[in-house]
Amino acid sequence: MKKIVDPQRIEDKSFKIIEGLLADLNLPKEQKEVVKRVIHATVDLDYARGLIFHPCAIEAGLAALRTGKNIVTDVNMVKVGIRREILSGFGGAVACLINDQEVVQSSSQSGYTRAAISMRKAHQLMDGGIVAIGNAPTALFEVCDLVRKGKARPALIIGVPVGFVGAAESKKELITLPVPFITNQGGKGGSSVAVAIVNALLKMTEVKGE
Repeated sequence: MKKIVDPQRIEDKSFKIIEGLLADLNLPKEQKEVVKRVIHATVDLDYARGLIFHPCAIEAGLAALRTGKNIVTDVNMVKVGIRREILSGFGGAVACLINDQEVVQSSSQSGYTRAAISMRKAHQLMDGGIVAIGNAPTALFEVCDLVRKGKARPALIIGVPVGFVGAAESKKELITLPVPFITNQGGKGGSSVAVAIVNALLKMTEVKGE
């Protein structure tokens, strides 16, 4: 069997396989594109029926991206995976404050996680933009608290933190907010999932009209 070494051909073949596996999945086209990207990143078909979309999630995310709003992430692994060449074309930027000196110092003094404190510091950067959390449940809990208190007004929250402690609970909290979201149930998630969701939306900005 001849090896495929061209990266574009590898990606194209991967998505063709995924499309075949999802042939019976009944989802709106844009949501299905997000699901395909997540499965491509994780090789986990559970996401086909495990992702949860607020009815306005895709529309809100695309509007935020096209108007050059910020994307705030909980960890640098999410930040570096986002296709910033597309985002910058709209005037947007990605912010991650987890290594900010004030955040590090405050975490050391208070005992709270850097991820949570970084969300608190970045609350103004969230307004009208996208929050993408792929690692820390404490970050998602903090964002939920900021939204409830009216201190943060993101257009879309992508909440897919991973872990045995707090991940599932933080997602349950997220879906009670009056803000568009994309999430999943349980402890599965991770930076690769958050990145795949953001990049799926960025890809859509190139092809989907207003």
